[in-house]
Amino acid sequence: MAIRLESVHLKTQLKHRKILIVGSGGAGKSTLSRQLGERLGLPVVHLDAMFWQPGWNPSPRPEFMERVKKELAKPEWIIDGNYDSTIELRAQYADLTIYLDFSNVVCLYRAFKRAWIYRGTTRPDMGKDCPEKIDWEFARWIWRYPKDARPEMLAVLAKVQTDVITLKTPNEVEQWLQQMEDIKKSESST
Repeated sequence: MAIRLESVHLKTQLKHRKILIVGSGGAGKSTLSRQLGERLGLPVVHLDAMFWQPGWNPSPRPEFMERVKKELAKPEWIIDGNYDSTIELRAQYADLTIYLDFSNVVCLYRAFKRAWIYRGTTRPDMGKDCPEKIDWEFARWIWRYPKDARPEMLAVLAKVQTDVITLKTPNEVEQWLQQMEDIKKSESST
């Protein structure tokens, strides 16, 4: 059951130790996971870095699944990424799921911007020797995400017994992070 930003008690969120971040490509999952990792002192796991081997070669599914299970067994983590083959399992382990439910226009713009910024290099949240790129297939997946992937993601999130926060715009993400910072500061000063 998705919980909108306004109805989630932020003090409770500061106590979560297993956080899953999902959403369309280009939504900012990796950026948010790094920001949260720094603020909450939690280790960050980027599924893209775990899945993609040098030269954009995918990991064999059984090997990838074992790596994911190993991470899930740890007491604390932030894991970002979609990967349909593991989403239900990851959602079962999480005590907080953040769903970045941005428009396809925003996500596509961000994906193209990221491709430009990191052109010819491998970004920090990607597998080794996977230089940044954007191809027609990936752009199409982002554009069609609201119709093709979003319904399945919402169905998975509706089944899990965890808190789910849905953030619909980059501005909501910034507001939520700021509110979290404000609460952390007020708790540390008391």
